[in-house]
Amino acid sequence: MKPLPRPLLSYYGDDFTGSTDAMEVLSSNGVATLLFLRTPSADEIALAKQTYPAIGIAGISRSKDVAWLDQHLPDVFTRLKQADAAICHYKVCSTFDSSPTIGNIGRAIEIGRGVFGSHTATPLVVGTPALRRYTLFGHLFASVGNMHHRIDRHPTMSRHPVTPMDEADLRLHLARQTALRVGLFDAITQQRPDAAAQLAAELQANDIVLFDVLDDASLARVGKQVWALAEARANDGASSLFCAGSSGLEYALVSHWRTAAMDDVAPTVWSAGPVRQIAVVSGSCSPVTAAQIEQAETDGFHCLRADPIRLLEQASRTGELQRLGSAALRALQDGASVVIYTARGPGDAALEQVNTYIKTRQLDYADAMAGVGDALGILLRELIADGGLQRVVVAGGDTSGQVMQALNLSALKMRAMLAPGAPLCAGFSAIDHAPTIEIALKGGQVGNRRYFSSVLAGRLLVD
Repeated sequence: MKPLPRPLLSYYGDDFTGSTDAMEVLSSNGVATLLFLRTPSADEIALAKQTYPAIGIAGISRSKDVAWLDQHLPDVFTRLKQADAAICHYKVCSTFDSSPTIGNIGRAIEIGRGVFGSHTATPLVVGTPALRRYTLFGHLFASVGNMHHRIDRHPTMSRHPVTPMDEADLRLHLARQTALRVGLFDAITQQRPDAAAQLAAELQANDIVLFDVLDDASLARVGKQVWALAEARANDGASSLFCAGSSGLEYALVSHWRTAAMDDVAPTVWSAGPVRQIAVVSGSCSPVTAAQIEQAETDGFHCLRADPIRLLEQASRTGELQRLGSAALRALQDGASVVIYTARGPGDAALEQVNTYIKTRQLDYADAMAGVGDALGILLRELIADGGLQRVVVAGGDTSGQVMQALNLSALKMRAMLAPGAPLCAGFSAIDHAPTIEIALKGGQVGNRRYFSSVLAGRLLVD
């Protein structure tokens, strides 16, 4: 067995749910991970790297403009560089939704390459079979139910309210965001006898190289290839190999690390027991979350609709928070679990109403939704305190980042596996303190119908 170099990997997640997704992949395979919820100090990085082979920072760049990226990402990457990990990963959503103006992945890669002094191409891994995301000949596909959709024909992501995906070829998609040259190491070429020479040529000719990932076999191949690049860079005395992509990168790496017989890298069972009740706040408008809310109601949860317009209006914000808080607290006192939501699926009339409100008042959509998320965070913080809650859920990728900023937590660690991409986590006010809350951050497309009841039970429940 080979000892684990420390740390193996550092990463910045462009949203909070994606950040816990990467933590889950690593932790559930024996790679202990600490996820900071803000940019840590140099002393915190030094302390964390003594214990954790993987260190992450949860961020919100997915919903931010290029000016924000230019202002914040250099400091984030500089701090992660101090971890001196073999690989530093800019972690994005497996649906890759982004645009030249919001969540620009191309610009983030430019910044990362500048900080880490990348003189070779940046590996890009997006396909994530565990989440039913696949890349083939550079095109991204995502599944819904038994149907497999090209991402630009996906029923939700093609109509995303901020960053709709209208191009499935990720090379063309990135070409709108950066002048960096984007190459492809496709699934067929990966299996050719001269694959190593072909990869070397792609790396030499491009600034970014996208690796196709279709199944577990391709994951293992890609993990081996990327890790070899990291080892070569380390042998040259250079800083971390800078990579980009989804948690497909973590899946690929742990697949290779298991094959390479590294100490302790093996599937690990994480579980938690039930609690009496939980509270859920949801800013997600996906059909998956809508089905989960419907099932929670069937399972006995008390479901409350929040009015996003009243949460946006300064004159009505306090009153709406008081209404929701009082009703939720009564339900909790009666022994029920609670779901507070702003919409039930993409066809909810509330979405059209809030869109009209935003356009009429000439508000920025992302800023307005951040205001709603902030209000949900204040509400959840008060419910935790007044209701004595031990466990909570936040649904929605952007919403999770906004809510977590209101909870004043410093870091998360893995607590239990409930669904791929949405683990139950233990939250800490400081990394050397005991956890204060258990929390699950769930992206809109993640989890089965009984996900909220699974969080309550502390184990996966089938539909």
